Amino acid sequence: MLETGQSPRVLIVDDECVIADSLALILNQNGFDATAVYSGEAAVETAATFNPDVLISDVVMGEMNGIELALRVSVLLPGCRVILISGNAATADLLHGAEAHGYHFEMLAKPVHPRVLLQCLAAPPSE
Repeated sequence: MLETGQSPRVLIVDDECVIADSLALILNQNGFDATAVYSGEAAVETAATFNPDVLISDVVMGEMNGIELALRVSVLLPGCRVILISGNAATADLLHGAEAHGYHFEMLAKPVHPRVLLQCLAAPPSE
């Protein structure tokens, strides 16, 4: 839960550094406290100390994909909202697997337009 006047903390994860950094820059310019990391492993470590309100993660990444990351962060930080981004249509199967285990993650298609991302963050989490 955010304290009054506190900017929402957003952790952005994408193995394409330019995308992660660009999204963090856009969010920081729009009143969020955003930080970018470039792997699932780095995101788990960062989440433990940064305590994000929102995790935005690419799905298709190296060692740990975004679904695995989302599951780990959901256990570590049950109140953290998860928004996944992907340009790969095959990620639907991965999402269905997570949903079968009781997890629901929001999804945005890549490339993510800044206006769409900001609208998503302004809206209440979808159930």
